[in-house]
Amino acid sequence: MAYGPAANKVFADTEITICPPERMFNQMTLESSDAVSSQSAESAMGARIREFRQARKLTLRELATRAATSPGFLSQLERGQVNASVGTLRRLCEELGVSLPDLFTDHHASGPRILRKQDRPEIHVSDTSAKYLLSQKPLRNLEVYVAEFAPGGTAGDAYVHEDSQEILLVLSGSVILELDGAKHRLDAGDSAEYRTCIPHTVHNTSDARAEVLSIVSPPTT
Repeated sequence: MAYGPAANKVFADTEITICPPERMFNQMTLESSDAVSSQSAESAMGARIREFRQARKLTLRELATRAATSPGFLSQLERGQVNASVGTLRRLCEELGVSLPDLFTDHHASGPRILRKQDRPEIHVSDTSAKYLLSQKPLRNLEVYVAEFAPGGTAGDAYVHEDSQEILLVLSGSVILELDGAKHRLDAGDSAEYRTCIPHTVHNTSDARAEVLSIVSPPTT
């Protein structure tokens, strides 16, 4: 086909870049790989949410209701078919007893898990006592704590937390267990069982350190 002088000048002044077939193929491969990686990450996160939910023995509807979302959306999220906002993920984590990074960490909720003493998560109680969580998240059937009390140390005022069963075992020393206003002295090897809905606390009125183990079922956190 013939073109006039003006058209020929436009074509002559125009820089045309031809992309080699290999470059086009590589670009398409990278884009495809990114899409697959994104889908894989979403599927992995959804699988972890499902694993944590099942570990807590929650149905789709129960978790969805607690996290202010719908069972249908949660089902799609667990299958990696949709994305969730950070707010929704935070609410899910709160109900599952895990942190947001746990959703992106490649570990399993089932199977044996080792916790070293120096790695125990500490829960601040007071300057004279320390409380550590032994049961690793996600909490399933129970939560286990160990608490250390300096001489004169205390867990503070009596408190309640939901309505679960709690067993307290004195590992060393002696403590005063306060239950609904009544005080009970427990020495090493002694234990007590009560409902967490009853106001309770622990004091160390001795001049030696004390350590207690607390088991709560079902979890209240």
